[in-house]
Amino acid sequence: MNSLSKHFTLLTLRGCLLFVSCAPKSVTNVENKNDKPIFYYGADLSYVNEMEDCGAIYKDANGKATDVYQIFKNEGANIVRLRLWHNPTWTDYSTLKDVKKSIRRAKEQNLEVLLDFHYSDTWADPGKQEIPAAWLSSINDTGKLSQLLYQYTYDVVKELIDEGLTPEIVQVGNEINAMLLQQGSPTWPIDWTRNVAIINKGIQAVRDVSKETESDIEVMLHIAQPENALSWFRDATQNGVTDFDWIGLSYYPKWSKYTLQDVDEPLRELMSTHNRKLMIVETGYPYTLNNIDAANNVLGSDALVPGFSATQQGQLDFITALTNKTKAAGGSGVIYWEPAWVSTNCKTLWATGSHWDNATLFDTGGKPTLGIRFYNKSLNK
Repeated sequence: MNSLSKHFTLLTLRGCLLFVSCAPKSVTNVENKNDKPIFYYGADLSYVNEMEDCGAIYKDANGKATDVYQIFKNEGANIVRLRLWHNPTWTDYSTLKDVKKSIRRAKEQNLEVLLDFHYSDTWADPGKQEIPAAWLSSINDTGKLSQLLYQYTYDVVKELIDEGLTPEIVQVGNEINAMLLQQGSPTWPIDWTRNVAIINKGIQAVRDVSKETESDIEVMLHIAQPENALSWFRDATQNGVTDFDWIGLSYYPKWSKYTLQDVDEPLRELMSTHNRKLMIVETGYPYTLNNIDAANNVLGSDALVPGFSATQQGQLDFITALTNKTKAAGGSGVIYWEPAWVSTNCKTLWATGSHWDNATLFDTGGKPTLGIRFYNKSLNK
């Protein structure tokens, strides 16, 4: 398996509030009396700054070049997800400076922010939780390593708060199916004594800075694929990871044993067992099988779901169906992964172009696909 295929395969292996009485069929993305969305409709826009620097132009449905954050806001989105790498020497993006720029853009459109700590200098996923180079000397000292993660998390969130860029939700790790802060391929089984110490320090950092600044920031733990989340959250809570608000999931049918028809079952089980809110924070579906650049598409014909074609209508139908399944289960949000990672002449780690151009919510001319309509409130009542 080449490095690109391996990365993305592993990347994607990568509720009603506290599951009390609810009426999921009536849930919409209107605001409640505390100005919090009842249901989150989101977009991971981590690539946008880079794509724009590479020449990408985003247009509204009328073909007018428009700020991409405004496009999503106008369509009905209410949250943006943004990844943060520790010290990525191979790119100038998804750094703290870049993330600040993105949060400012989100705040200008009154969009909430989910900050996704990768705790790595590069992509973190179920098959790779590579420790930041700056922390490598402490890899075998759990106490020191936990404190390094605590201080880093605290300092980043505090800096954002001080600059008026407070995230509403913080993800302590990205697709942390494997143990955090390892070198090379993850070791199994998980050393839960070590893992709990590290995760709880990350959570504590968010709680401490929230309390000290009187900020309302919630904590999410993110696992790839519902079947993995069932066992991971069981083991995590039994070993002492209990202070979190959200269960975050990646769900791509291509890599899951759960079909779109039965995915609501594990969602219900997770929420009822752990009494937490749940959000699908990564998903996607191709609107075409064409590959327009040198970067191979991650979602090909093997990603198609029976009854949902690789067309703009099929893309819209899939994401709407998944959203409705999530709502029916009592879930509280769906975020589309990298809907603006369009093809440009810039390079990824593996090739020139985008590995997601056929699954974005923009066509090759920069106009929105039909899939972007899933954010529209009228489709999601």
